[in-house]
Amino acid sequence: MKLVRYGQPGKEKPGLIDADGRLRDLSAVVKDITPDLLNDKALAKLAKVKTDKLPLVRGKKRFGTPISATSKFIAIGLNYADHAAESGMPIPKEPIVFTKAISCIQGADDDVMLPKGSKKSDWEVELGIVIGTRARYVTQKEALNHVAGYCVVNDVSEREYQLELGGSWDKGKGCDTFGPVGPWLVTRDEVPNPQALGMWLDVNGVRYQTGNTKTMIFGVAKLVSYVSQFMTLEPGDIITTGTPPGVGMGVKKDGKPAPVYLKRGDVMHLGIEGLGEQTQKVVAFKA
Repeated sequence: MKLVRYGQPGKEKPGLIDADGRLRDLSAVVKDITPDLLNDKALAKLAKVKTDKLPLVRGKKRFGTPISATSKFIAIGLNYADHAAESGMPIPKEPIVFTKAISCIQGADDDVMLPKGSKKSDWEVELGIVIGTRARYVTQKEALNHVAGYCVVNDVSEREYQLELGGSWDKGKGCDTFGPVGPWLVTRDEVPNPQALGMWLDVNGVRYQTGNTKTMIFGVAKLVSYVSQFMTLEPGDIITTGTPPGVGMGVKKDGKPAPVYLKRGDVMHLGIEGLGEQTQKVVAFKA
């Protein structure tokens, strides 16, 4: 299933995308796409609903985040060898784990706002893992059983805050609007191999990122297992798994660094095979 939440911020309704790509309303079946609906039993029950009997939603609608609540937004750094190289950093021997503030989470196509005074805001298309059942000290063999599904994440980052101000990367990762998620939560059964998904990102119609999850250093099962050794993962939690090469910070011209950063009016367009697409306009800071 492709589960969604549509409507204006704070007033989203539950829905799903049918086999023909049309939006169907789920309000008569569930009140919302809540974390308690993400376990296998609840999803199997939802999958039995006759989609063609659900009301069609006509017209263009805003997609909110596909889950009503997330307690943790965990991110993995430098998880593609070629991205580590363009960043001038060594390939990690163990996953680099940091957090994005849950207050940065927003809908897939909502505007991205530059932080006050930002000069080095950047893009990162990433595969997001959505946890379906509590994961605590799980093995790699068990890990995927705790996954509800997958989604597109744009891990928007402010590089000065992240890399030049010392301490944790978190400073440049959790700014308001820096976590577009969705448009869909695609359930695990529809993604038989999460390590074979193509992904891409354009800025103003120019292709910057092209990658595939097959080149991840640490795969989905490893990441879920690894993170669960350090914190309990709850239903609705998101792990965003790292980005392929092509971020603005890594742009070169004639072999020399020529970074490209986001500015007001830029438009990001990104997607992952089978998981949908996002489009965000970059806007100036608003108090």
